Amino acid sequence: MVFQMVLLKLADWILYQLLANSCYRAVRKMRSYGLFLKNQSLKSSPQQAASFPNVIKCGLENRGSDTLVCDIHGGLLRTESFFPYFMLVAFEGGSILRAFLLLLSCPILWVLDYELKLRAMIFITFCGLRLKDMENVSRAVLPKFYLENLHLKAFEVLASTGSRFAFTSVPRVMVEGFLKEYLQFDNVTGTELHTFGNYFTGLVSEPGLVSKHRALKDYFGDKKPDIGLGSPSLYDNLFISLCKEAYVVSSDDGKSGTSSAMPRDRYPKPLVFHDGRLAFLPTPLATLSMFLWLPIGVFLALFRLFAGIYLPYKLALFLGIWSGVDLRVRGCSPSRSGPRKGILYVCTHRTLLDPVFLSTSLGQPLTAVTYSLSKMSEVIAPIKTVRLTRERNQDGNTMRRLLSEGDLVVCPEGTTCREPYLLRFSSLFAELASEIVPVAMNTRVSMFYGTTASGLKCLDPIFFLMNPRPSYHIQILEKLPRELTCDGGRSSCEVANYIQRKLADALGFECTTLTRKDKYMMLAGNEGIVQDERKKSQSIGE
Repeated sequence: MVFQMVLLKLADWILYQLLANSCYRAVRKMRSYGLFLKNQSLKSSPQQAASFPNVIKCGLENRGSDTLVCDIHGGLLRTESFFPYFMLVAFEGGSILRAFLLLLSCPILWVLDYELKLRAMIFITFCGLRLKDMENVSRAVLPKFYLENLHLKAFEVLASTGSRFAFTSVPRVMVEGFLKEYLQFDNVTGTELHTFGNYFTGLVSEPGLVSKHRALKDYFGDKKPDIGLGSPSLYDNLFISLCKEAYVVSSDDGKSGTSSAMPRDRYPKPLVFHDGRLAFLPTPLATLSMFLWLPIGVFLALFRLFAGIYLPYKLALFLGIWSGVDLRVRGCSPSRSGPRKGILYVCTHRTLLDPVFLSTSLGQPLTAVTYSLSKMSEVIAPIKTVRLTRERNQDGNTMRRLLSEGDLVVCPEGTTCREPYLLRFSSLFAELASEIVPVAMNTRVSMFYGTTASGLKCLDPIFFLMNPRPSYHIQILEKLPRELTCDGGRSSCEVANYIQRKLADALGFECTTLTRKDKYMMLAGNEGIVQDERKKSQSIGE
C-alpha cells in the first residue's frame, strides 16, 4: 500500500512538472521555431555563433601544457542530440519496452524546454534500471558509438592538450567511463542520479542538473582554462566564453571539403570488443524504423531458420538468398588425400552460424565442435554439434574421433569478434590433422548483432537472421601443404599462427594475441566461466 502511494505521488509530481509548468513555455516554443529535437532550447543566430572561430582554426602546436574544457555533446561529437545515447541505455540496459516508451515520448520531448526534456529522458531511461546494467552499457556498448561519432578536428585539439576537463548536463554515468578510459580526461562533472539500493530511481540528485558555466566557475574559480570547445548554441557560447580561447564545433564542418568523421585508424584506442544488440545509432527516425521492421524481421528470421533446418541444402540456400540473405562464397570444396581421412575446416569466428553457413555452402554435412552452445541452439542446429570441455587431452581425443567419422569444423579463436581483428588461435587443432583447410568468414549486419557477451545467447541466431539483409562472406582457402603441418615437422603453435596470418590477410583483418578471457573481462567483468552442478568448468558464450 505504501509503495502504491509513493507511485501515485511520483506520478502526480511528474504530471505537474510536464503539464502545468511547461504548457506556457511549450506554446512559446511551438510559435517561435517549431518542433525540433535538439540538445539546446535556444540556438544562436549566425552573428552570435560567429563571435567565436571554428575549431578548424585552432592551432595544435605548443599545447602540451594547456587546459581544455568541453562537453562531449556539442563539443566532441559530430551530432549534438543526446537522444540516441539515452536510447542505447534504455534498449541495451533496460528492455525493448523501455526503449519503446522512450520513443513514444518524442512528441512530448519536442515541446519541452531543455531542462524538462532532459529530466523526462532521464526518468524514462533510468527509473528502475539496475546500477550493474548501466555499468555494463557504459563499459561495453556506448564507447563504440562515441568513437564512431567523434569529431576529428575536435579530437586533434583535445589530443594536443595536457589537461582535459568535461562539464555536461547529461548523467555522469553515461560519459565518464568513455572520457576517462579512451580520451584520458582528468575530471568529468555531470549530473548525478538518485539511487535506491542497487537501482536508479530516475530522479536527479541535488543540486539538480549541472549548469556547465556555473560548474566551470565553481571548479576553476578565478582561473581561466586555456581552451574551450562547444556548439554554436547560446548556452555553450556562455560556457566557452569563460576560457582564454573559445572555439565552436559545428556539425557541418565537413562541407569545407574535409570530413569531420573519425577514421578507425585514428581511434585513441583500438575498438576490438563491444557488446549490445543494436548495430546502428538509434536516432528517433532510425529507432522508429526498427520498431516498424520488428514484426517483419521476426517472421523472416523464423522463415530463414526453419528453411535451414528442415529443407535440403540447395533449396535452403535458394530460399535464404531469395529472402534477402547476402551469401557470397569463394573457393571450392578441397580434394581428399584419402577416402577415410576427414578434413578439418579452420574458420574465423563471427557468429554461432559459421559452421551452418559453411555446411550449406559446401552442400555437405559437417560436424561442429564448440565450447558452449545453448540448449535451444543445440536442438535447432541443422548440423551435428559436439561440446568441448576445455580440457586439452579430453578435447583432443574427442576431435580425433570425430575426424575419423567425417569432416569437422573448428573455430580456434574460442569466441566471436565483431570487429576486423582475429583473436589468438588455440593450437590444439594443429596437432590433430594434416588435412587442414582455412576458411575466412566475415559477416555484415545493418540492424542487429547476432552475438552477445551478456545477453541471451539462445537468441543470437534469431537476431542475426532478423536483419533485413544479413551478409555472410565465405572464402575457402587452399588446403595447407603437408610441409606446413605438424606432420611436416612444424610445431602446433607455428601452424596456428601461420593459419591466423593467412586468414587475416584474406579478410584484411589484424592479428592480435587477445583471448576469450580478455573479451569477457572487458565486456562482462568476468572470465566467462561458470560452474555447473558437477563442478565442471563450462563456457557461457562463444
